Amino acid sequence: MVLVSGTKILPESDVTPRLSHGDGDHERFSHFADKNKITESYVTGAPVRALCGKVWVPSRDPKKYPVCPECKEIYEGLPKGEPPGE
Repeated sequence: MVLVSGTKILPESDVTPRLSHGDGDHERFSHFADKNKITESYVTGAPVRALCGKVWVPSRDPKKYPVCPECKEIYEGLPKGEPPGE
C-alpha cells in the first residue's frame, strides 16, 4: 500500500459568482412556469417545473418574492409570440 500526501495550490482565476447555490436559493424567488401547469398544480397538487429547472408545488403568493434571475434570463431569451388578434 502506498500513501501519497501533499497539497495542491490551484492558480488564481476569475470566478463569476453563481446566483444560486443548490435548491436552497430557489426558495427565495418566484419562478416562471407555464400558467396552465401552475393552475393545474393548485387543483391537483402535482409539481411543476420552472424555466430554471426547479420543481415545486406552488403554494405561496409569488408577488412577495423577487423573480428568479435564471427564470427571467431564460424568459427574456424566448422568442416573442404574435399579439392576439393578428
